[in-house]
Amino acid sequence: MTKLRDIVPGLGGGRTEAYALVGLLLMGGLAVAGPSGLLAWSENLRLREQRQAQLAVLSEQRDALKNRVELLHPDHADPDMVGELLRSQMNVVHPDEVVIQLED
Repeated sequence: MTKLRDIVPGLGGGRTEAYALVGLLLMGGLAVAGPSGLLAWSENLRLREQRQAQLAVLSEQRDALKNRVELLHPDHADPDMVGELLRSQMNVVHPDEVVIQLED
């Protein structure tokens, strides 16, 4: 009785099929348990949400700093902001102001 592998050349070469099976099993294992597989999906979603929250905080801080820079533009500086900075950083006061020091 003749077998199919005797008729069709290349069929039934056990090593090639074994390598193909090992390759497919390896790819399947990586698809499930790899760094971007199904098991890592929830961790990636949690990290994404965490980074989006961090990005929102940083964007808010950036907008506040951007507003402060615009208030201190040399061509049209806000007098209140300039006065606040002079008082806080250079200890400058008007002659009619009273300074009260608070102990920490």
